Amino acid sequence: MSNKNLHVIEKGQKSARISSKYSATAEIGEHIYFDPAVLDTFDVKGCESLHYDMLVLSAAVEFADRRWKRPLGWRRNLNVTLPVVDLKTWQKPEVLKSLHGVLNYLTGDTWRFTFIKAKNLSPIGSRQMLLDFGKTKTFAIAYSEGLDSRAVSALSGNESEALCIRVAGSHQNRRNGDRFFTQIPFKVKRCPSNESSFRSRGFQFAALTAIAAQLSNVSRIIVPESGQGALGPVLLPLHNIYADYRNHPTFFRKMERFIKSLQGYQLRFEQPRLWSTKGQTLRAFLGVDGKSKAHLTDTRSCWQSRRVVNVGDRKHCGLCAACLLRRLSLHAAGVDEVPGAYVVSDLTVSTGSDALSVIPQKADRDIMVEYGSVGARHLQHLADMSDWPDDDLRAHASQIARAIGESYEDTLKKLRTMLVTHAQEWQTFLSAQGEQGFLKSWMDGGRYVQSK
Repeated sequence: MSNKNLHVIEKGQKSARISSKYSATAEIGEHIYFDPAVLDTFDVKGCESLHYDMLVLSAAVEFADRRWKRPLGWRRNLNVTLPVVDLKTWQKPEVLKSLHGVLNYLTGDTWRFTFIKAKNLSPIGSRQMLLDFGKTKTFAIAYSEGLDSRAVSALSGNESEALCIRVAGSHQNRRNGDRFFTQIPFKVKRCPSNESSFRSRGFQFAALTAIAAQLSNVSRIIVPESGQGALGPVLLPLHNIYADYRNHPTFFRKMERFIKSLQGYQLRFEQPRLWSTKGQTLRAFLGVDGKSKAHLTDTRSCWQSRRVVNVGDRKHCGLCAACLLRRLSLHAAGVDEVPGAYVVSDLTVSTGSDALSVIPQKADRDIMVEYGSVGARHLQHLADMSDWPDDDLRAHASQIARAIGESYEDTLKKLRTMLVTHAQEWQTFLSAQGEQGFLKSWMDGGRYVQSK
């Protein structure tokens, strides 16, 4: 297995000649762009060199993760050299060990970092005038466009308490029901996107939210993901695919150790909806004073590309795993979306070809068949786990119990209860599509014939 080598250089620095497909250079300000001035809008004591270094690191990790396609065996050897201001801290054995540990675990790759002294002591920006929130925040939350972010931030405290962080490469306006959020512009440019798995996204979200939390003297970071999204990808990994730990408790314990070893700051990533289905989370949200169903429907969940979902105007595709979980959960919460919210709107028709006829390109229809069938079967298999004997759930329950500091017996009970609730919600949702709905045929292996 060949090593992949990324060299991050400072702005204007002359790069070494790259003669191998296994090596690449990323220049700060050219290939890696971010605006650290935004950090100062929730400043308490001021950005430190370690915070700037962390932004450089997060961008470099994304660049390397996307630059090189995975082999059939999944694992890559990724070596990253980058300049940092606080070299002494980054070279501490405990920092390197915890950094390698969290990224290796999260992505399934083998990462190695070499830190060198930055010549520019403010490598990505300079201090800006401070703005004062005026009120003390009590928790931070990575705040996306999705249902869980909207619901769990409201369930965790009032708006004056929440430090909502959005990691995005372009400006995003508030939607109906959105909380005020502080956006961190963050973009990796001119990098070939050869690998789509992007497992390091979890590290990026956790690292940038941790920076914001520390600058605001907040020690609690709320992870909004509900049970199916947090645990499902690890309980049922796709065939020959490394399990997705981005929202698993074990990843967050490793992230906490890394932050503590680097910055000496004790954070806690909390998962208040770990044992709830998304449907239960949405029902709880609707019980909060002033919250309505309209605050849930004006959110985004879809994974699909804009080419697929821009049919008339931008919609949810309606069939990828994220859309199916969205539809299942809103159904469980008693929320009806407006007509036309989904490209593939009618799930009651008997054939996939009828459902997908609104998508012009056959290649896009084929993609939707694959995504939809995999997503539906995943939700079904997760429901089937509710009937598994204790011994078959033991390894998962033990791993989660160690990570959250609870007993195996209590963890197993909570895990099974969540799975049973999911199974009930999924069966109710399928029943609502009618006995002839094409999703049932797809789960029985008929997706290709039904979709021609």
